[in-house]
Amino acid sequence: MTATLTAPADATARPAHRDGNVLRWLGAYTASMVGDNVYYLALSWAAVQAGTPSQAGLVMAVSAVPRALLMLGGGVVADRFGPRRVVIGSDAVRCAAVLAIAALLLVSGPGLWPLVVLAVLFGIVDAVFMPAVGALPARLTGPDQLARVQGLRGLAIRFAGVVGGPLGGLGVALGGAAGAFGLAGLLIALSVPLLVSVRTRDLAAPAAVTPVPTVAATPEASAVGTADVSDAAETSGAPVAVAEAGAGSPWRDLREGLRYIRGHRVLAPLLVAIALGDLGFVGPLNVGLTLLADRRGWGAAGMGGVLAGFGAGAGIAALLLAVRGRLPHAARVAAGAIITGSVAVGALAFVPDLTAAVGVAVLVGLLTGLSGALCGALIQTQSEPAYLGRVSSVAGIVSLGFAPLSMPLSAAAIGWWGTGPVFVTSAAVCGLGGVVVLCSGPLRRAQLPL
Repeated sequence: MTATLTAPADATARPAHRDGNVLRWLGAYTASMVGDNVYYLALSWAAVQAGTPSQAGLVMAVSAVPRALLMLGGGVVADRFGPRRVVIGSDAVRCAAVLAIAALLLVSGPGLWPLVVLAVLFGIVDAVFMPAVGALPARLTGPDQLARVQGLRGLAIRFAGVVGGPLGGLGVALGGAAGAFGLAGLLIALSVPLLVSVRTRDLAAPAAVTPVPTVAATPEASAVGTADVSDAAETSGAPVAVAEAGAGSPWRDLREGLRYIRGHRVLAPLLVAIALGDLGFVGPLNVGLTLLADRRGWGAAGMGGVLAGFGAGAGIAALLLAVRGRLPHAARVAAGAIITGSVAVGALAFVPDLTAAVGVAVLVGLLTGLSGALCGALIQTQSEPAYLGRVSSVAGIVSLGFAPLSMPLSAAAIGWWGTGPVFVTSAAVCGLGGVVVLCSGPLRRAQLPL
């Protein structure tokens, strides 16, 4: 049964940054992300007040476990029930949970166990929320606007990072942890009515199942992401009709999603490239940068300046895509940005002073922001709509599950060999992601729709 999309009448009439439907979604997403930033600050503050530093660290870490374990299932949920419905439900649950903790803190002292329960609940909801968020943009506007939507999303993330911290601090200053939690809940609540007002492109299935004729595979078909989901198609290259999630058991949906990704000539190498890029990037730009700043004597202020440079570069990349809307030869541009960005990551360990480090960080942010947005847009345009939630869940696990494992390894390796060799090795791993893109013909030729 072939899944198709029924677009709103004005889906392609206006660019995304002038489309009221997209802007309502952007407002909802921004409010939710700002609320998340305030929530994490409130959670860390409350945990420090309620326990020891090690216990506070445990509270902050426990949400990662259910998020990593359940995210594949979250992709199935998004595809079965629709990403818009799942995002609305997720934001409603998160809002209720945060406001409940705020009310509890108003009537009693802070305790660790309520905070642990909240963190675990957030991790469970995030496992469903993140794949749904990844699957939603393709149902908001036309394929030719998805790069612009990724740029707008990047701007929202940067805005939330800049504004969320000060807002959370203001909430703590005025009302303690309870006040900050309350503010986070209200911000997340703001997203719900905006999401309700958003119109989406629904999956529409024909009444009868019609067989799809077998055709020989061509480079052109591969270049636009023809999906092979049967064993025969994986070897012959014949396209096969896509079944909408929900026809079988959730376990069957999950297996079909993984099989779909494995047999896809564009998505499979693209996800490998994303995994390599994140593995090589996360360690140096998190714990590695902290250790580098300490060894160079830059201090916390210097490290903050480098991080600000990275954020500025990523913001410029997001703004470029939001305004321009499309870059030709998207996969090749992404590969070039990954490889050039990996060289800049390695150079961070050898810059002579803080000013040069900030400049290199701007370049790293610009290139990684550009490659990340283009890879995200390619995922949106190359995936069959019925599989977008599951594809997004695998991409999320790659970024949020595997990549953070490099942080303790990077810290240990820097202790043994120093910052230079570790940053160079990480840069080489990151650069391999770009090499994978260039070595895969169908992926290398992939472009964003006009």
